[in-house]
Amino acid sequence: MSAEVFTGAFTQQEPIPEEGIEAALRVMRSGRLHRYNTVGDEAGEAALLEQEFAAAMGTKYALAVASGGYALATALRAVDVQPGDPVLTNAFTLAPVPGAIASIGAKPVFVGVTEGLVIDLDDLASKLDQAKVLMLSHMRGHLCDMDRLMQMCQAADVTVIEDCAHTMGARWRGRLSGTDGLIGCYSTQTYKHMNSGEGGLLVTDDAQVMARATILSGSYMLFDRHLAGPETAQFEQIKYDTPNVSGRMDNLRAAILRPQLRELAQQCARWNERYAVVEHGLRNTPGLTIVERPEGESYVGSSIQFLLLDWSEKAISDLVARCARRGVELKWFGGAEPAGFTSRYDSWRYAKSDKMPETDRILSGLMDMRLPLTFSLQDCALIARIIRSEVGAVWQGC
Repeated sequence: MSAEVFTGAFTQQEPIPEEGIEAALRVMRSGRLHRYNTVGDEAGEAALLEQEFAAAMGTKYALAVASGGYALATALRAVDVQPGDPVLTNAFTLAPVPGAIASIGAKPVFVGVTEGLVIDLDDLASKLDQAKVLMLSHMRGHLCDMDRLMQMCQAADVTVIEDCAHTMGARWRGRLSGTDGLIGCYSTQTYKHMNSGEGGLLVTDDAQVMARATILSGSYMLFDRHLAGPETAQFEQIKYDTPNVSGRMDNLRAAILRPQLRELAQQCARWNERYAVVEHGLRNTPGLTIVERPEGESYVGSSIQFLLLDWSEKAISDLVARCARRGVELKWFGGAEPAGFTSRYDSWRYAKSDKMPETDRILSGLMDMRLPLTFSLQDCALIARIIRSEVGAVWQGC
C-alpha cells in the first residue's frame, strides 16, 4: 500500500471577496487611490475602514497604515520611545517585531518563552525594571495570561504595546486581543486574518497617542479627515513637533479589506475548525508535544505548532524532509540559520542578548505549519495522519 500524499499548497489563500474586488475596481476607475484624494465631503475607503475597525475592536480610535511592522514602529514613536531606550519583547516572535524596535534606534531586551509558546511571565517579572515599554508579541496566535501580565506591567509602570499580527479576532477572557495594552497593532499581510498583500492597523483609546500616530503616519494637516481619530484640538500642541514618517494605507487596500472585516468572525470560526482537526489527529503521538491552550483563551487557529522536545537536529531535519516528500510543509524554528519567515532571537545580531537555555530548548524543537482556509477538513485530517506517521517513523529510529 502506497503512502498517502498531500497535494495542496500551503501558501494559497482564498480569493478576495467579490465585494472587495468590485470596491477596488471603483477606486481604480476613480483614480483616487491616495487616502486624502477625496471629493467634497466624501469619506474615502481608508477613513471608512478605520471607523469600522475601531467599532469592531471596541476602541475609540483606529489608524490604517502600510504594514504591521510600520504600525509597531509608529506605536513606539507615539509613546516617545527614544534612540537607545530598551524595549522588552518576546524571544519567540518574528523579525518585524525586534526590527520595529531597532528601526527607531531602540534596543530589544528579549524575554523567554514557555512550552505554551507565550511570554514567560516569571522571566518578564525579573526584567520589568529594565525598560518602560513592553512590545508584547502574541506570536502565532498564542495569548498569555493577560490579567497577570497587565497587573505586573501596571504595577511597574511599563506601557504595553500589543503585536496582534496573529490574533486579530482572538480574545482573552472575552476581551479582544489588542485592547488590553495602550496600543494594539495588527497586520493585513497576505498570510494574516485579512489580506491586502501588505497593510496594518493600530488601535487605542488614548487621544494623544492616536494624534501623534496620525501625524507620524503622514497625515500632514489633513488629520480632520480621519473618521476614527481624535478631535482636532488634540493636534494643536503636537502638529509642529511630530515628524511625518509617511506610511499611510491607500484607498485601494482599504477597499479590499472592508468586506473581509465584515466576515472576520466567520473566517476565524473556519480556521478553528481546521485547527481542531489537525490537533485531534496529532494528539497522543509518541515524541510529539501538543501546545495546550489555556482556559481563558479564545484563539484563531490560522496556524498550528507542536514541539519535538529534546529531539536531535538530525532527527528533526529528517522529519521535515520526510513530510516534505509527502507534500506537508513544516517550518522549524530550531535551525542554526534563519530560513524563510523563521528566525529567532539569536538570529538578530543587531540585538545582542544573553543566552536563555530553557527558551533555546523550546525553540530548538518548535515546529510550525500554516492552515490556510483553502484546506478542507479532509485535507487537515490527511495532513495530521502524514505528520503522525512520519513522527512515528523517525521517533522509533531515535
